[in-house]
Amino acid sequence: MPVITNIEDLKRLYEHRVPRMFYDYCESGSWTEQTFRDNSSDFDDIRLRQRVAVDMSGRSTASQMIGQDVAMPVALAPVGLTGMQHADGEMKAARAAEKFGVPFTLSTMSINSIEDVAGFTNTPFWFQLYTMKDQNYVSRLIQRAKDANCSALVITLDLQILGQRHKDLKNGLSAPPKLTARTLANLATKWAWGIEMLSAKRREFGNIVGHVDGISDASSLGAWTAEQFDPTLDWDKVAKLKEQWGGKVILKGILDADDAKMALKVGADAIIVSNHGGRQLDGALSSIRALPPILDAVGDQIEVHLDSGIRSGQDVLKALALGAKGTYIGRAFVYGLGAMGQAGVTEALNVIHRELDTTMALCGETNVASLGRHNLLVPEGFEGRWQ
Repeated sequence: MPVITNIEDLKRLYEHRVPRMFYDYCESGSWTEQTFRDNSSDFDDIRLRQRVAVDMSGRSTASQMIGQDVAMPVALAPVGLTGMQHADGEMKAARAAEKFGVPFTLSTMSINSIEDVAGFTNTPFWFQLYTMKDQNYVSRLIQRAKDANCSALVITLDLQILGQRHKDLKNGLSAPPKLTARTLANLATKWAWGIEMLSAKRREFGNIVGHVDGISDASSLGAWTAEQFDPTLDWDKVAKLKEQWGGKVILKGILDADDAKMALKVGADAIIVSNHGGRQLDGALSSIRALPPILDAVGDQIEVHLDSGIRSGQDVLKALALGAKGTYIGRAFVYGLGAMGQAGVTEALNVIHRELDTTMALCGETNVASLGRHNLLVPEGFEGRWQ
């Protein structure tokens, strides 16, 4: 096994092993990919304050997210098509998260179904919901998540319409992949991935195929999903979904202080400051730059989490020190999954945890709950000075 020292090591293995269309699906954004790039690079503008002669023994990264004990305040973000990155991908990622002690969030657009993941794990996971025009399907999907004992519903707000993702369009992204000449040529170089996929439990969208009338194969599924995202989603519908769920609700896709206030008004348990990993509105602020004004607006009234751009434990620490109560990794765990399956997800979590723990100590802190602005050097005007 190669020596893994950081997330970038996993990314290199991942790129070598996984078919190009699924690598591109993970490692790209919309339009010019400006926001996709800024999500990670903007963390670099924040510096850390080193402190010395502090007793660093007895350190703890343990915390809580929406009242749930976590080994560190890092959840696995919902990522569509995870089961195409590695055979049984969602099941293996969920089990790795369970064993590590962090939350796993299953995407509506997963390959493994809600029931697959529930049958493979013992700890309740979170379910991420895309709102669809087919309200009957959405109701049944929510009920399935309840039946699987999911402990939170994560409602994504920023995908009413699909941002244009050039690489996905050019690659003809599909699950399973359409066997064009170009795709076949690439798959021929990814034989280890292909052999494992032959024994995968599923190779289609498990939460949709068999659960929607008229959807029986990938061709009809593609047309359905392209037409099904609900452009009429508004705060009244969000409130109704929350009522229908009846449990803890996290609202994902908040980038504006006014929207954060609306999320507070509908009674969400937490919000996720997120721009969908730079895959929706290109040209939007990075999540880390959007975080401070949102915290100023609602931070003492609702739990604020951050998603998009985290590639290290230092990124996690910076988000927490700015005031976030939790963070999410998407691409970072997918790199590990694609590279080495469940063991790779565990390795990604180990890397993040090790970096968080070491950085916390060198900043003079022994508990993540003690992190704050005093640990950071934030440049003036970090949030941007706009007319």
